[in-house]
Amino acid sequence: MDFDLTDAYLRRIGAERPAAPTTRALHDLHLAHLRAVPFENLSIHLDEDIELTEESLAAKVVDAHRGGFCYELNGAFAALLTALGFEVTLMQARVYDASGHPGIPYDHLALRVRTSDGGDRLADVGFGTHSHFPLDFGDRGDQSDPGGTFRITETPEGDLDVSRDGKLQYVADRRPRALGDFTAGAWWHRTSPRSHFTQSLVCSLLTGTGRITLSGRTLTTTTAGERRVVELATDAEVLDAYATHFGIVLKQVPQVKEQVPQVKKRA
Repeated sequence: MDFDLTDAYLRRIGAERPAAPTTRALHDLHLAHLRAVPFENLSIHLDEDIELTEESLAAKVVDAHRGGFCYELNGAFAALLTALGFEVTLMQARVYDASGHPGIPYDHLALRVRTSDGGDRLADVGFGTHSHFPLDFGDRGDQSDPGGTFRITETPEGDLDVSRDGKLQYVADRRPRALGDFTAGAWWHRTSPRSHFTQSLVCSLLTGTGRITLSGRTLTTTTAGERRVVELATDAEVLDAYATHFGIVLKQVPQVKEQVPQVKKRA
């Protein structure tokens, strides 16, 4: 990512170029990203290509003023941090389901970030509702954050379990990965009837007072813990909500396609 694109990315998230890649700078960039770039899966339902390269991800986030899901958001954020002098390692993770079982390999992309003033951080701007600030990668106790109480624990296999308010979120493999390694996981989430991304629409953004989420035609605003839910009646209202609350200008309303059930073949 060159100097001009880096500056454009910083303007996109309303952040200043840091003087050095410090822990404080990472802290500020992480929060700024969460408040400016929405977690959204609209491309899946608009038949838009998702290409996991730094160039295409930066073009989507910066030029098109869009968001994305984990591979896109953390992939783009990693490119920005690297351009600013941070040492970034991409890690593959498996997301735990409601029954406590981990999902497919490369289910999620998370970031290990080393700062110039020492110590590693777990950065993640692509998990929807999660920590507002990077977590201390080496801390094995409770870590308090506006998004909840987080804990990183080592598994018997040497991986890292990440939990929020006592509930397991994902298990991360510490080995370094390349952005292209996540292509199969992204493809699965874009195409499989078993992926929650193909079954629902979501566009969500952290705000200074809470969070705002548009799920289909349901607009939910959370302010200081209080939720306000509005059902949008028309396509025009939906398009206006995308533009007003998320800065996303669309020509058509995304629609969840009917999923064709998979038929199991007999042996």
